[in-house]
Amino acid sequence: MTRRRHILLGLAGFAAGPRLGFAQAAPPPLSLLVAGPPGAQTSRWADACAQALSPCFAGGPAVLTQTDGGLDGVTGANRLDALVVPDGRTAAILPGAALIAWLTGDDRVHFDPTHWMPIMAGINSGVLVVRLNGKPPTLDTLRGMSPLRLAANQPQSNDLAALVALDRIGVKVTPLFGLRDMDAKTSAFVNGQADAVFVAGEGVPEDLAPLAANGGVPVFCLGTTATQDGVPAADPLFPGLPDAVAFSGAAASPLDGAYHAAAAAARLDFLVVLPKLSDPDAVAQWRGAATGAITSPALLAAASASSITLQPSDVAADQLAAVNLGPTDHAGLQAFLSSSFGWQPG
Repeated sequence: MTRRRHILLGLAGFAAGPRLGFAQAAPPPLSLLVAGPPGAQTSRWADACAQALSPCFAGGPAVLTQTDGGLDGVTGANRLDALVVPDGRTAAILPGAALIAWLTGDDRVHFDPTHWMPIMAGINSGVLVVRLNGKPPTLDTLRGMSPLRLAANQPQSNDLAALVALDRIGVKVTPLFGLRDMDAKTSAFVNGQADAVFVAGEGVPEDLAPLAANGGVPVFCLGTTATQDGVPAADPLFPGLPDAVAFSGAAASPLDGAYHAAAAAARLDFLVVLPKLSDPDAVAQWRGAATGAITSPALLAAASASSITLQPSDVAADQLAAVNLGPTDHAGLQAFLSSSFGWQPG
C-alpha cells in the first residue's frame, strides 16, 4: 500500500471518529455524492474532503458521503444530473475519467458536465516519457521514431490526451492498447514492447522512476491552465519541461480544441461540483468552504503525498471550460478516434 493511500485512509478514519464538544443542536448535515465505489480512489478523496470541508461551513455541519457506481464515475455523474435536487445540500465528487467518457461519446453518458457548478479540484500532472537512446528530446527526434509504440489503456482513458497531442505534432503512433494500469505499461516499456508511456494521475514521480531507470526521458507534459503574465504557467513537477503545445512549435491546429479538452480531463484527479441551477447563495457557501478546506494541513498532506495540487473553484471552472467542446471540435475528435484507431464509443 502506498504512502498516499495510507494518509487518505488515516484521514477517513479520523473523519469517522467521535466528535467531542458541548451538547447543542447540530445543523443538518450536507451530502457529498461519490461517483465511484467504496474504498476506491475517489471515495478516499471524498472522505478526506468531507472532513476538511465540514468545519469551513457555518456551524460545522457534518458532510456525509455516499458512493455510487464504478471507477469511471459515469453512473455517479448520471445520478448527479438526474436525481440530485439543486438545493445546495448535496455536492458531488467525480474523477476526470467521467469527463473523458463524455468527450468520447460513451453511450452510457446521460449527463452534461458543462452545466455543473465547480467547487474545487485536485489537479495531477501528465507527462510523455520516451526511450530516446541518447538522442535529444526534440520534435525531430520523435518524428524520426514514427510510428511510436505507445503503451496505452484505450482511447477512452487519460491516454487520449497523449494520442491527440502526438497526432497534433505529426508523430505517427502505434498504440499497444489493453494495458490498464501503470504496472502493465511499465512492464511493456521495460520489456521493449513499447517506446513510450504517458504517465498521469497520482504519484507521477513514483511512476516515472522505473521508466527513467530503463532509459525513459520526459519529453513534454500537459502543463496547466494557470498563467503568469499571460504565459502558461509551468507544471510544478516539471518546471523546465515544455507542454505539448509549446513542444510542437505550432501556434494553432485543427485538433487544438480536442487536445485542450482531453488534457483538462486527464489533469483532473477529482472534481467537486454542485448540480446545475443550484442556488447562488449555496454555491457561494460551498466555494467559501472549499477555499478553507484546501489550506487545511491534513488535506494538504494527503495531496502532497499523492503529488496532487488542490485548487479552488476558479481553476476547477477552467478545466470544465476547456472540456466544453463545440459541435465541430466534438465531431473532429470522434472522426480522429475512428480513423486513427477504428474506435467507436460503446
